[in-house]
Amino acid sequence: MKWTKQRLNNLFFIIGVAAVVVMILTFDVSFAELWEQLTKAGYWLIPIIGIWIFVYGLNALAWEHIIRSNTDENDNHVSFWRIFRLTVTGYALNYATPVGGLGGEPYRILELSKDVSKEHATSSVILYAMMHFFAHFWLWFSSIFLYLILAAIDYVPMTPAIGISLSAAIVFCLLAFYVFSRGYKNGLVVKLIKWIGKIPGLKGWSSRFLERHTETLQHIDAQIAALHKQDKRAFYSSLFLEYGSRIVQSLEVLFMLLLFGVDCGGGFSGLFLTFLYSVLILSFTTLFANLIGFLPMQLGVQEGGFMLSIAIIGMSSQLGAKFDSAALGFFVSIICRVREILWILIGLLLMKLDGNK
Repeated sequence: MKWTKQRLNNLFFIIGVAAVVVMILTFDVSFAELWEQLTKAGYWLIPIIGIWIFVYGLNALAWEHIIRSNTDENDNHVSFWRIFRLTVTGYALNYATPVGGLGGEPYRILELSKDVSKEHATSSVILYAMMHFFAHFWLWFSSIFLYLILAAIDYVPMTPAIGISLSAAIVFCLLAFYVFSRGYKNGLVVKLIKWIGKIPGLKGWSSRFLERHTETLQHIDAQIAALHKQDKRAFYSSLFLEYGSRIVQSLEVLFMLLLFGVDCGGGFSGLFLTFLYSVLILSFTTLFANLIGFLPMQLGVQEGGFMLSIAIIGMSSQLGAKFDSAALGFFVSIICRVREILWILIGLLLMKLDGNK
């Protein structure tokens, strides 16, 4: 059977629908408990879910800078609205599939190749995926120094164990920056295929694939390297937008904390401190989620990372009896799952709209 783009689109759609069904079935609460948590959220559900319009908007702008960067072709006919749709759908598939890029990235390449060459579609998707992870490392790296500043004024705890962990995290991030710099300067697709060939049983496939597609893969690597070498403005604009999307995403954490009455005393200073806590919580949570990213829909990871983050920064002890961390963790697990399901459904709807066209 020949796999046409329409059939592949339908396959991705079926995977997404199946994932939504699995996600709904994995709710460990009754409908009454679910409704109780949603009622507790009330109007706060609107900003909690709606903030992701701006997060995905910044993601789409970051990808748009890469698509329109210095290339061999004019891609101005790819509208921002189409890039936004592919961004949302790609992340919906990443939520739904194990090892989050096995669904979203191939789908983006498949769809974007309808508008640009396959080489440029592949290179831009790979570059955006690299930028997405690169921004994650910058979030983690900057959060380390944010934690140190807050520790210096005694707003978060500092123990020998935490100090060692932060030092190891700095080394880890610096090593990642070096690896990313090598990839941006020289490309990484050819090296990646060669590395796959070292896996037992895949040497023959790797050799045949390189033999058939060497010129194409080298062209893709050249486009990857060109972004950093020839269009630094697009590179740093994309990085800034991706990093900014993480800061905007931390507002979701802020809204949940405010809903539970956590405002660090109120006023501008209290809200600002709560926002800084939110950035740290998001940073630790995303680190935990990426370390265990092979789980489909990261079941239990977000809420586990959320609770672990709260324990690390010492919010429970600082806020005392007023702060019910167990109730907050349960609430986060429900609201995050509902938000993911809604955005997966939106992504699947956008996928079918593109497929029908």
